[in-house]
Amino acid sequence: MTGAPASAAGGSPGAKGATGAPGASDAPDGTSGAPGSPKTPRGGKLGAAAVNQASLWNIANILTMIRLVLVPGFVALMLADGGYDPATRAWAWAAFAVAMITDIFDGHLARTYDLVTDFGKIADPIADKAIMGAALVCLSGLGDLPWWVTFVILGRELGVTLLRFVVIRYGVIPASRGGKLKTLAQGTAVGMYILPLTGALATLRFWVMAVAVVLTVVTGIDYVRQAIVLRRRGIAERRAAAAEAER
Repeated sequence: MTGAPASAAGGSPGAKGATGAPGASDAPDGTSGAPGSPKTPRGGKLGAAAVNQASLWNIANILTMIRLVLVPGFVALMLADGGYDPATRAWAWAAFAVAMITDIFDGHLARTYDLVTDFGKIADPIADKAIMGAALVCLSGLGDLPWWVTFVILGRELGVTLLRFVVIRYGVIPASRGGKLKTLAQGTAVGMYILPLTGALATLRFWVMAVAVVLTVVTGIDYVRQAIVLRRRGIAERRAAAAEAER
């Protein structure tokens, strides 16, 4: 998730009481909350903190937490009875499907209803990579998926995440349409590999995974290109601003 910090997602009422908005002069201790006052109403900071803390418990963050909780349960189901029991693999697929669905809805809800929080911005990508990484490692460990596929996908995901942090001072790399297609292809392919498919469906999942790998590599290269452009533009803008300030 991206967006404003937690204080902007529902914490404004408490913040007003703490910074001297209308009504602040009615503080219990009688201090004035007018601008420039050296004192802050007693409990003002605690009130704002309480509002911000409460904002963490919104539907978007709850869905992210559910996804995190599903990870160990998913791994247990994947590895139960040696990893080849059709019933437990079907339950593992159900857990994976729920995680993928919550991934779609939590970001949409956060952006639509202004529920973006600092916790969500950190926990959401962790939850995404945790469930996908767990699935890939389990499949490769069980011999259902070549390890090189797992390394390519996880390497790309971790690399792009680090790249975003490196260039964050210059701006944000937006999610591209190709990146969204990549996520859909990965989720579909991994879900098909989790199920004990045979025959034509087993052949189909191979090609779906091949498409997912190609999209993973291509979009990863595109993110590197975007990061380079963003960094150069940011450096140029800073130099121009510095030159303008010296005039």
